[in-house]
Amino acid sequence: MRTLVLFAALTACACGPASQAGSVPEYTYQIVHTYPHDPMAFTQGLLYLDGVLYEGTGIEEQSSIRKVKLETGEVLQKRDLPGQYFGEGIIVWKDRLLELTWKAEKGFIYDLATFAPKGEFSYPGQGWGLTTDGKRIIMSDGTAELRFWDPETLKETGRITVTEEGRPLIELNELEWVKGEIYANVWQTERIVRIDPKTGKVTGTIDCHGLLTPADRNDQTDVLNGIAYDAKGDRLFITGKKWPKLFEIKLVKRTTP
Repeated sequence: MRTLVLFAALTACACGPASQAGSVPEYTYQIVHTYPHDPMAFTQGLLYLDGVLYEGTGIEEQSSIRKVKLETGEVLQKRDLPGQYFGEGIIVWKDRLLELTWKAEKGFIYDLATFAPKGEFSYPGQGWGLTTDGKRIIMSDGTAELRFWDPETLKETGRITVTEEGRPLIELNELEWVKGEIYANVWQTERIVRIDPKTGKVTGTIDCHGLLTPADRNDQTDVLNGIAYDAKGDRLFITGKKWPKLFEIKLVKRTTP
């Protein structure tokens, strides 16, 4: 263990406990930049678009959609959900922002520029995360399945089951499309998985232990959740529920000692 800690310190990378040897490549990270994040934001959905972050937050009576300045964490624009709804994942399609709710089987559509309500939609089961490959919307629901939707009709067109070394991987949460793969937070863990959208197979796992120091945490700090990718700048951002910081990271492939 001391060897692993020393290696992490020397490389400026944070490495969590080594997993059992397997065929799935493992990654840790290098922190490129650290940005402020609202420590009261229970992050459920996150994306980067045109120089700003869009964030969806959860918990009844506290849920909102937000436009956030990356560099300072300043909330530039905000709309609260009706108090009975627990906000979940968000995605932008053309000039609309779409948002899931957890158990209400209802989603909301907003004008991207003004956040004015534009409509509602429904789906069976729970809503967790959203992303898009540019042609389809991809949804997680807390199970091992990912759903694909037509982005215009918001009707389901298919599903895949996500597997890790042959076993279904449940509790897939916030999603992000990154270079042809789906990145997904695994709820209640400090890791992100990379998923092949054609087969559902996990193609890599990212160990995010150590991003927040003990001094960054308090009794409100919750789990890792929130992935955003700047495709033009090739920048990957991650944060968590009620985290005081948001991180830009680079992936570092873990080698077996």
